[in-house]
Amino acid sequence: MNNSVTNTARMLWAALRMLLVLTVVTGILYPLVVTGIGQLAFHDKANGSIVKADGKEVGSKLIGQSWNIKGTNKPDPKWFQGRPSNSDYDPLATGSSQLSAGNPELVNMVKAAKKQVAEFNGVPESEVPADAVTGSASAIDPDISPDYADIQVKRVAEANGLTVTQVEKLVKDHTDGRALGFMGEPRVNVLELNIALKELADH
Repeated sequence: MNNSVTNTARMLWAALRMLLVLTVVTGILYPLVVTGIGQLAFHDKANGSIVKADGKEVGSKLIGQSWNIKGTNKPDPKWFQGRPSNSDYDPLATGSSQLSAGNPELVNMVKAAKKQVAEFNGVPESEVPADAVTGSASAIDPDISPDYADIQVKRVAEANGLTVTQVEKLVKDHTDGRALGFMGEPRVNVLELNIALKELADH
């Protein structure tokens, strides 16, 4: 009986020591090391890729945002617009509409959106790219395709008193190519583009 109690106590003590060691290693040391490496090697990304303009934080280049006329849900013609968002770019409510490609509701939504985007930018519906009328899986995609940026150039230039050539150059300068030259698609970060647009329009 005594041996049994002694062995059980020894096993419990060993288990407790292991619990304490693993708690310290995996619950304290490991997170501190990973956080330290992140802050040293990837400071910008580790802190949310925050973008500043005029010394103020204006958003993250990883999260899209709406560019509407203040106090309304109407897109402001002065700004480049991002992809549609099922959650109004709320990072706490990410997710797509979950409608399948063949769902009549989604088909009608895309048709209506295509007409709206075409009219807003003064282009034929045939020139409206897919990302202009369909949301991303996360609903907070911060980027648009160069094609979508291109059809917005004339409208943005007119609304800001700039030339089409100036705005075209702005888009070109803010277009990122494929990662490593072959992964993904070329893209334009809307927030960074609009910050550069404001700087250009203010000068």
